[in-house]
Amino acid sequence: MKTLYFGLSATWLLIATCATAQTITGTPGAPDAKTTINGLQIPSPPQEFRGKIERNASESTSYWPATIEPSKGAPNVLLIMTDDTGYGTPSTFGGVIPTPALDRIAEEGLRFTNFNSTALCSPTRAALITGRNHQSAGFGVIAEQATGYPGYNSIISKDKATIGTILQDNGYRTSWFGKNHNTPAFQVSQAGPFDQWPIGMGFEYFYGFMGGDTSQWTPGPLMRNTTPIYPYEGNPDYNLTTAMADEAIDYMNRINTLAPEQPFFVYFVPGGVHAPHHPTQEWIDKISAMNLFDEGWNKTREKIFANQKKLGVIPQDAEMTPWPEDLLKSWDKLTDDEKKMFERQVDVFAAYVAYNDHEIGRVIQAVDDMGKLDNTIVIYISGDNGGSAEGTLIGTPNEVAAFNGVDVPVKDQLEHFYDAWGSNETNPHMTVAWSWMFDTPFSWTKQIASHFGGIRQGMAIAWPDVIKDKGGIRHQFHHVIDIAPTILEATRITPPAVVNGIAQSHIEGVSMAYLFDADNADTPSTHRTQYFEMMGDHAIYHDGWIASTKVMRPPWEITGAVSQDPAGFPWELYDLSKDWTQAHDVAAENPEKLKEMEAIFWQEAEKYQVLPLDSTVATRLVIPRPSLVAGRDEFTWEGTFTGTPNGVAPSVLNTSYTITADIEVPEGGGDGMMITQGGRFGGYGFYLLKGKPVFTWNLLDLKRVRWEGSEALTAGKHTIEFDFQYDGLGMGTLAYNNMSGIGQGGTGTLSVDGKVVATQKMERSVPLILQWDENLDVGADTGTGVDDADYKPPFAFTGTLDKVTMQIDHPVMTEADKAKLQKAMITKD
Repeated sequence: MKTLYFGLSATWLLIATCATAQTITGTPGAPDAKTTINGLQIPSPPQEFRGKIERNASESTSYWPATIEPSKGAPNVLLIMTDDTGYGTPSTFGGVIPTPALDRIAEEGLRFTNFNSTALCSPTRAALITGRNHQSAGFGVIAEQATGYPGYNSIISKDKATIGTILQDNGYRTSWFGKNHNTPAFQVSQAGPFDQWPIGMGFEYFYGFMGGDTSQWTPGPLMRNTTPIYPYEGNPDYNLTTAMADEAIDYMNRINTLAPEQPFFVYFVPGGVHAPHHPTQEWIDKISAMNLFDEGWNKTREKIFANQKKLGVIPQDAEMTPWPEDLLKSWDKLTDDEKKMFERQVDVFAAYVAYNDHEIGRVIQAVDDMGKLDNTIVIYISGDNGGSAEGTLIGTPNEVAAFNGVDVPVKDQLEHFYDAWGSNETNPHMTVAWSWMFDTPFSWTKQIASHFGGIRQGMAIAWPDVIKDKGGIRHQFHHVIDIAPTILEATRITPPAVVNGIAQSHIEGVSMAYLFDADNADTPSTHRTQYFEMMGDHAIYHDGWIASTKVMRPPWEITGAVSQDPAGFPWELYDLSKDWTQAHDVAAENPEKLKEMEAIFWQEAEKYQVLPLDSTVATRLVIPRPSLVAGRDEFTWEGTFTGTPNGVAPSVLNTSYTITADIEVPEGGGDGMMITQGGRFGGYGFYLLKGKPVFTWNLLDLKRVRWEGSEALTAGKHTIEFDFQYDGLGMGTLAYNNMSGIGQGGTGTLSVDGKVVATQKMERSVPLILQWDENLDVGADTGTGVDDADYKPPFAFTGTLDKVTMQIDHPVMTEADKAKLQKAMITKD
């Protein structure tokens, strides 16, 4: 199928011409009449009424509009993608972790060995559901890093309808289960708008979480459509990985029971295996007993490489890229404590991989049990990017700490977190070295768009009625933008020219359906050119060559100063016809070829909204964005109000602030939460505990600073205030590529009815981000608490909460401050 291009006037002419050409099955005007639309304009224009209307119904003839349905024999679509999974992770692509569900799809269909992502979560997912490049779709980075440029604002514009919208308006039932990282973080609230939520992007039913990752034990913000839900309350065995599979199976069974002939599209995207790594204890025990990693990462890497050649998922002459001795220790250079801790980390990760694949397998089997698998196209993509290096060089029991630039020493990990690793008491991620190993045979990891360790994904596609080359392997270069056009060709749906009255931009990917035919197994790829860019790191693929910028920032370094000139990054060049893994840089021998490739990159960058290049990482998390709180310094809540996600909650990081609660304590004393943001792994809480006022700062589950009154409050009305005076210059220093203004300390003062009851200095504060899968809550606490020793959620306030106010007083830099920072930035560059 070729994408069609029209001028707007020609588009409307063609639509008008074709509108009357739709055929109707059944008796026209009868309740059972069906029609398949041409799809050029969606929603389809109202059908002509061909009955008869007189003054009386007895003299008139009714005429029902025909129900829109897909073309006869159209397949179901099950689109699956896991998270943060390197090419060499699953057994299907040579890994040592058993992934029988992915193996099944590969054995019943095809393996794709040269399929590529964007190197990061939101961008890959935006490209997947739109068929456009990630910057074209507004997702040059993750939603939480959005900036005010068209390629980076986290808004999928209305001229880029998703595959959900297209299939829905052509008669499919559409659903989305799991991770949604494609709603602007500043629109994730109950005030909406909801047009960028799954139900507004063509998915009729959504069960999943909003954001980049979440606890599988206490997930949040977890939604059913647009309603926050808390199914783990009172259910200690709840795990989202199993729950979302249950939900998807239940949904498909409902569709099948009510409308057996109805084709469905299920988009199934679990949070696994993005951190936090949260498999069940059963899977931890099962995988740990297999002793998969006893020999360490270097020897296991060699084993994976050998498996890959044996399976044929890399060429026989492919070379293993060298281990980065200058960046990562070899296994034999570790201490015994490091080996013990790091093996525990990877066992839990591997358990998560296996558990995740098992639950995916249940979903696939459910389709089989319905008798529908033969005419279902199952697309199973192993990872939205390469393995994640965000766990730091030593791993972490709390990824929120890692994102704030705080390491937890191995000694402390062993002493305090070893046995709990993977439970709800940890928010864990593993050391970078394991992630590098899981990207075998390539170099680098997630976030790195210039090298295949960050972008190469294993993928399998099965469609038993159509793909007969079972177990076949395809080595053609393709990209995540090619999935949407492949689905459209498989479902025989024309890409729409107009959606909701808006002319559509062309779909930028190409269909891969030509590879379903064994006769085309060796046909050259139809995807000849593809740019890559992520946080300044960039590359260009063209006809078997790739020019890649040198990696200037290891992806585990997310909080330091970065280059202000990513456009000037030095280039490397690889001839992929001879060098599958990017093992040999041939830039020096091919200067003219490199110059040609550079020119192509800049052409593509201008065409697809890639500019301006920006190499900042963590600092983008805290820049101002449009939201419900933009431009406001004072906030008021009356009564209980829970479930406000981080992206639309006022932030008290790196600033002075005052929080005041006007309450009435009942006879016998009061208890409960007045206001909180965050949870077990980072945040604050202001509450009454056995009648005493308490303000607690949870500094990333590593330390808690506490202000507490000495006496319980008497019955009646009280005003309780917590005032914090921040010592630093604030976020303004980030504009100078300088982080000195954030994470500084300050002095907190707790008062009751105007009288100071506690004051102390807090030496450091959280610099960048609170626990992102928790909420700001007033009057109760959803998710986890900031101090398990004090209370268990929901910890509802037992008195009357008349009003809570928050006043934020941002630091103001002097001209002298600015001049000093400017001078430091110039000197640094």
